[in-house]
Amino acid sequence: MKTFKKYLQINILPFILQLFVRFVYLTSKKTFHHPKNNFDKEACVIVFWHGELIMQSFNYKYFRKKNKVSAMISEHKDGEIVSRMSEYLGIHSLRGSSTRGGVKALIGAIKELKAGNDVAITPDGPKGPRHSVADGVVAIAQKTKCKVFFCNVKTTKFWQFNSWDKFVIPKPFGKIDFYIQEACSFDDLSTEEAKQLVREKLLINSMT
Repeated sequence: MKTFKKYLQINILPFILQLFVRFVYLTSKKTFHHPKNNFDKEACVIVFWHGELIMQSFNYKYFRKKNKVSAMISEHKDGEIVSRMSEYLGIHSLRGSSTRGGVKALIGAIKELKAGNDVAITPDGPKGPRHSVADGVVAIAQKTKCKVFFCNVKTTKFWQFNSWDKFVIPKPFGKIDFYIQEACSFDDLSTEEAKQLVREKLLINSMT
């Protein structure tokens, strides 16, 4: 029974979830608040809060239509579900986080960026605290000298879990605002200065 339940969670649930988020996207009124320059000739780091991740593939694809992206996703069980759902939506996975497989994911992210592909990171994932910023996003951006884009998704109709990240799932037939702010460089900042900048930028258009 446990094996069958695990099979459903890993193989069926991600497929159903991606169908649902596509339905939400198609039935929602959408507004995109994006900068004019998307630096589509350069590899960039894409950051957003863990609680807002479920619709970020649409935010990214609308903004950087010609680019490929890999997302750093936890090696935990929940990460496997997110990883498989993301693959359906055209987002490749780099498995690992600050708690499990972190070095492997960090090296993988740097390789992706140097190969010309984007990397997406939730700076407060996979376990928080909510709206905190781990060192990884800064280390990756400074090591590769890549620009960083800050992304948010706000919706008028949604379910919100009582989880550490207050995870948001938009409901169909609502209004969704997709935000991406002007790109920044961390080259001349200390680690703490860059982490503070990430937090400040992501809180500007955060859901809560």
